[in-house]
Amino acid sequence: MKIAYLTAGAAGMLCGSCLHDNTLAAAMLEVGEDVLLIPTYTPVRTDEVDVSHDRIFFGGIQVTLQQKWPFFRRTPRWLDRWLSHCLDHPALLGRLAGRASSVDPSQLGELTVSMLRGEAGNQHKELGKLADWLRQEVQPEVIHFSNSMMLGMAHTLRSQCGCPLVCNLSGEDLFLDKLPSPFRAEAIELIQQRAGMIDAWIAMNGYYANYMADYLNIDRHRIEAIPHGLRLAEYGIDLGQRKDSRNPAAKPMRIGYLARICPDKGLHLLIDACLQLATRDDLPPWELQAAGYLGAGDQAYLKQLETKIATSPLAKKWAYRGELDRPGKIAFLQSLNLFSVPTVYPESKGLSVMEALAAGVPIVEPAHGTFPELIADTGGGLLCQPLNPADLATKLAELLLDPTQAKQLGQAGQQAIHARYQARTMANTTMALYRQLVPP
Repeated sequence: MKIAYLTAGAAGMLCGSCLHDNTLAAAMLEVGEDVLLIPTYTPVRTDEVDVSHDRIFFGGIQVTLQQKWPFFRRTPRWLDRWLSHCLDHPALLGRLAGRASSVDPSQLGELTVSMLRGEAGNQHKELGKLADWLRQEVQPEVIHFSNSMMLGMAHTLRSQCGCPLVCNLSGEDLFLDKLPSPFRAEAIELIQQRAGMIDAWIAMNGYYANYMADYLNIDRHRIEAIPHGLRLAEYGIDLGQRKDSRNPAAKPMRIGYLARICPDKGLHLLIDACLQLATRDDLPPWELQAAGYLGAGDQAYLKQLETKIATSPLAKKWAYRGELDRPGKIAFLQSLNLFSVPTVYPESKGLSVMEALAAGVPIVEPAHGTFPELIADTGGGLLCQPLNPADLATKLAELLLDPTQAKQLGQAGQQAIHARYQARTMANTTMALYRQLVPP
C-alpha cells in the first residue's frame, strides 16, 4: 500500500510526535509497506534512524514570508522553485531551527489560523505544490496527517488525490489552548469544520481519544486508540531482569527525569518533591538526575531551578545530564531506580515514561492524562495527586523504602511493555486500519 505520511517538524526540538511518526513509519517500512514520511515546516528530529523524505513542504521560512508580506503569495512558479531550493533546504532549516527559541503559541495565532484556512490561507501556493507532487509523483492510497492542525490541507488533498485521509490526535490541545484570543477559537472552529473530511482518527490511548472527541466534537466511535510502540531490541535485556549501566559500586538510588526541560513537563514539581525528601533522615542514599532537550526559551527556567537547588540540601544530590543521544538515553534509563515526569497538564502520549518501563524502572506519575490508563495496563508504578509535590514525595519515599515493591513494579511494567507496546505491533494495527479504508 502506498502511504503518504505528513509529519510536522518541531523547530529543532526532540518532539514526542516526531519520535512517534518516525518510529511508526520505520516499522511499516520493515513489514514491507510503501510509506513516505514527508516533513513539513522544518526537518524531523529523532534519536532513531531518520526515515523521512529529503524534501520539506511548507518550509518554515517561506510560510513566514507569505504570512507577513503579500508579495511572496503571488510570486511565479519559476521564482518559487528557486526560493524553495534556497530557503527550504533541510540543512538551512535545521540550522535556523536549532538556533530558535521554543515554539511559542502566543506568537503564532495568526499563522496557525492562516494555515488552517488551507486554499483560502496565505500559504495556498505551498498547498498547491504539495498537492501537485502527491498527485503526480506519489499517487498515495492513504494520506496520514500527524495532527489535526494540518487539516487546512484536507479539502485540497482529498480532491486532488482522491484517497482516504487519516489523522492523529497528538497533544495539539496544549498548543491550541495557548493561542491568544481570538485565534484559539478560530483555529478550533476551523478544525471542527474540516473534521468531517477525515475517514479515521488515531489517538495513542483511550484517555486522549475520549478527551479530543469532546474537544473537537468528533464522534468517539471514529477514533481508534493505537498505543505507541517502542523499538526494544537495543535495550539488550531479558524480561524480568534489570540491566544497570552504572558501576556496581554506585550506592545512591537514582531518581530520574527524561523529557523536555520546560514548565509544562513539571521538572519544578519533581525538584520540589525532592527538596522535601532531602530533609528526611530515614531514607537510603539517593540522588536526582534529569536529562532532556533544553530550548533557548527555557534556559531561564532551568537556571531558576538550579539557583534554588544550589542553596538547598538537594545541591549535592542533583545533576542535569543535558540532551542524550539514543545510546545515552537507554544507558541513562537503565541507571535509574525510580522515574517521574510529573506533567503540569494531562499528558497525551508519555513516551519517555513508557521507555522507563521498558528498562524495568518503576514510575511515579500524576493521576491525570494517559498515566492512570498506562499504570492500570502495565502495573508499572504508582499514581500521585497532580500538581502536588508533597504527595509525589510521599510516593517516591514509599518506593525508596521498599525496594522489593519497586522491583516488582518495574518487572511488571517491563513485561507489559515488551508484550503489548512494540513498534511492529503499532505498525500492524495501523495497517489494519488503513485496509479497512482502502477497497481491495
